[in-house]
Amino acid sequence: MEYQKITPEGVEYLRQIISPDRVFYGEEIEYDYHHDELPELGTHAPDVVVQAVTTEEVSAAMRYAYEHVIPVTPRGAGTGLSGGAVPIYGGILLSVEKMNRILEWDMETMTAVVEPGVLVMELANAAEERGVFYPPEPGEKTASIGGNVMTNAGGMKAVGYGVTRNYVVSMECVLPDGKVMQFGSNVAKNTSGYDIKDLVVGSEGTLCIATKLRMRLIHPPKVSYTLLVPYGSLEKCVGTVPKFINSDLNPTAIEYMPKSLLDDAAYYLNKIMPHKTADSYLILMFDGSSTEDVERRCDQAAEICLENGAEDVFLCNTDERKEAVWSVRGSALEALKASTTDMDECDIVVPRNRIADFSRFADTKMEETGIRISIQGHAGDGNMHIQLMRDDMDPAVFADRYPRLMTEMYAKAKEMGGQVSGEHGIGHARVKALENHMGPDMISLFHGIKAVFDEKHILNPGKVIG
Repeated sequence: MEYQKITPEGVEYLRQIISPDRVFYGEEIEYDYHHDELPELGTHAPDVVVQAVTTEEVSAAMRYAYEHVIPVTPRGAGTGLSGGAVPIYGGILLSVEKMNRILEWDMETMTAVVEPGVLVMELANAAEERGVFYPPEPGEKTASIGGNVMTNAGGMKAVGYGVTRNYVVSMECVLPDGKVMQFGSNVAKNTSGYDIKDLVVGSEGTLCIATKLRMRLIHPPKVSYTLLVPYGSLEKCVGTVPKFINSDLNPTAIEYMPKSLLDDAAYYLNKIMPHKTADSYLILMFDGSSTEDVERRCDQAAEICLENGAEDVFLCNTDERKEAVWSVRGSALEALKASTTDMDECDIVVPRNRIADFSRFADTKMEETGIRISIQGHAGDGNMHIQLMRDDMDPAVFADRYPRLMTEMYAKAKEMGGQVSGEHGIGHARVKALENHMGPDMISLFHGIKAVFDEKHILNPGKVIG
């Protein structure tokens, strides 16, 4: 697609329809808008940044871009890990970060209406103040709700509560030509035509821009306990996971961490863990309506762990103990970034019973290439967060080796029946991996869907399908 360059006259027009103090051009643009959370994936400067505050402003900016064939990159908090909010074709970066209001609480239908720039932690905290619960909890609490919806973010509680898609009731969206449409509705059942809402969720801003989101709320658990479980081997550690999945214990979270990462994260946060000498660790969370129920399930879980090779089981039933464990798990990425020079990350998914096999494959590749690999993540759903770190390797050598290593890891995941991404999305960094994984027929179908929404291919070009 051949795009037009925005002109100084176009910038002035945007300043008239938006506001002069929320349109930035050329050297006025802050460097943060050139990249997302991983600048290592590439930095690209937009020609102009527009900070919209209403649906009408988003619509007006998109109409202008559509008429003049100018690429538009939507952006929320910019915490993505696959380059989805990076303006690789320049053009307009359309930020919704200032669309950050919680507009409505409807306790009769247990929903809240929010703008896309509301942060996950803001919605979660505001819900808690009202005695209700917004469960999706990705590792990055300063991510925006709009970004979570557009990547269908999961997080550590997805085993028990599901992913972001399960909490999107309806959405107001602006199409590439500026039309405003409503997808989904606030009803309990709906089989009225194609489910466009669920198609848009996870589309990474390539089909439309969400401007209002009605999110589902639930009643909060009254009790929540955590178990920290050390194992002498990874096989025993992740080998225990199916025992929980096939039981009636209903864990809220099942996470695993290797010792090396637990040490890095605990050191990074200056935290003291109850145990730190085992090879691998499971972290289990159990929520419930009563202390007796949660204690019973924790006792049964502890028995399962010990019967399957656990060295011990540590119960964390105070806020201080739980915070110590979960803060260490949540800081894994930041700890790794602090421990190395450069890194790349992906979140491959494999069947739960293949986690150990994939991890051992990664170990062999680490020995072959000399690239340090860290794997941890959501054992309950097979979603592994994989970091490749340069450390003191020559930058040119790392730049040559790590893309080939990443390709081999994606190929191994496909061989095991896995997928390219579980929650971070494809962005521009994983486009080739998705093409290799899906094959030409599926990619052709994706292109067809894109063309129906965006025949001029102006909205977030270069993402997901290239």
